Amino acid sequence: MRDDPRSHGLWERSAPPAPQTLPLEGRMAVDVAIVGGGFTGLSAALHLAEGGARVAILEGVEIGFGGSGRNVGLVNAGMWVMPDDLPGELGAVYGSRLLDLLGAAPAAVFDLVERHGIACEPERQGTLHCAVGQKGLAELRERARQWQARGAPVRLLDAEETAGKVGTRAYAGALLDARAGTIQPLAYARGLAAAAIAAGARIHTGSPVVAVADAGTHWRLDTPRGAVEAAQVIVATNAYTSAVWPEIRAELVHLPYFNMATAPLSDNLRRSILPERQGVWDTREVLSSFRFDRAGRLVFGSVGALRGPGLAIHRAWGRRALARLFPQLAGVAFETEWYGQIGMTANNLPRVHRLGRNVVSFSGYNGRGIAPGTVFGRCLAGLVAGTIGEDALPLPVTDPVAAPRRRLKEAFYEAGAQLAHLTDARFR
Repeated sequence: MRDDPRSHGLWERSAPPAPQTLPLEGRMAVDVAIVGGGFTGLSAALHLAEGGARVAILEGVEIGFGGSGRNVGLVNAGMWVMPDDLPGELGAVYGSRLLDLLGAAPAAVFDLVERHGIACEPERQGTLHCAVGQKGLAELRERARQWQARGAPVRLLDAEETAGKVGTRAYAGALLDARAGTIQPLAYARGLAAAAIAAGARIHTGSPVVAVADAGTHWRLDTPRGAVEAAQVIVATNAYTSAVWPEIRAELVHLPYFNMATAPLSDNLRRSILPERQGVWDTREVLSSFRFDRAGRLVFGSVGALRGPGLAIHRAWGRRALARLFPQLAGVAFETEWYGQIGMTANNLPRVHRLGRNVVSFSGYNGRGIAPGTVFGRCLAGLVAGTIGEDALPLPVTDPVAAPRRRLKEAFYEAGAQLAHLTDARFR
């Protein structure tokens, strides 16, 4: 996209074509205008259109251009925060609601994939959260205990069973979550878009919202060549928020994340790594992740931005790290590379805001965009359609609060990832 091979890498090369969309020309009136064509906005549009609402998405670039089309593709349950910590952060009612919603969120994703025939390489073999050392294992042991107390199908694996499922002895254990899986994320976004259009939604790409105004009875959203009038507005731009409602961007600290993918591996190599095709990430603060796509490419990623000095540093680290985990891959080259930005909040939990009269937003997925974005989009659809009340949402409605020292933190994350990968700190 935008003639940049590092924006979406393998996902753009391997996803089915997006449904045909055009920039907005002229004026139109709808019930609900949605700003942003990622998982949240597309899910909201699909559920609203299926309920009979007139809905239009205004996407500044292309479907899935932001974080939705750039991530690893792990369909995980829950957030980074420990389950037992959620009631303390949100209160007992919201904490319980959010745990229930996010625990079932992967199933909601795979249900949409099946119901709408979305060709996005779904794999429902679970995910493996792998422990680096005894500290990481203790963290996973506690996480397993908390999820199991709630009846979740998670299981703590010892080092030997982990080695059998991953193909390396680098980890002290792993947490297997049977609820989870993997998808091709850009393909999923495009499939949601096609389903929303089929249900009656309108999607206009190349249509950034450059100005908004509350006319009292409706909102007017201006794009370079058109305008939409809508009774209600959903803002679903998250970490890629730009011109309008900048308070969303001000609340989020960008954490860069990159991925690199090999060419399809031989059958022998594929059998020696992730034989059951789970997706993996580890317990390091500067974490790494890997999974296979349907063609047998190994997608390997970590914190960092593929730009400036980081480009050479992260490329070199990726080759070394992959060979250390899987010596049989020494000399295997990466075929594609890409990166994006994760929107982090102060407590690692998402936010729901009212940004004005009849304007609502969800943001701050903290690296968990696929399943939460899908179900939060469904929640927003119910809220604006009037089928659920604000007091029934999985999060309290709050005002945006600017992150202190945001730019300094963002620079620290990018430089810190470079330093960690330059010194191979994770493997010392």
